[in-house]
Amino acid sequence: MTDIAESPVITFPVTSAFELPGMRVERSLGITFGLVVRSMGFGKAVTGGISSLRQGEISQFTVVLEDARRHAIDRMIENARLLGANAVIAMRFDSSEIGKARAEVVAYGTAVVAAPSA
Repeated sequence: MTDIAESPVITFPVTSAFELPGMRVERSLGITFGLVVRSMGFGKAVTGGISSLRQGEISQFTVVLEDARRHAIDRMIENARLLGANAVIAMRFDSSEIGKARAEVVAYGTAVVAAPSA
């Protein structure tokens, strides 16, 4: 089990807002992003295809996209750290379909160096 203090969310703030509560942005380092392309896999594609024949959520696809978003955020944070950032502001997602069973998800934002407000 992981200690909560080791969580990237706790140690590396990411927000969709343009500011961080209780912190001030000292320097903007530019765009950071994390890109993931996921395949449904044969099994999920077949069961998801069958599920799509009825009305409602297709949980097989939802699980793949949720996992892809989390992975894209992790990659974005990794990229921001390489730039020297300690936070990301203005974070957004974008996604698209590649073929019938693949999805691209990108998480992007502004890598910044932030410090506690005085």
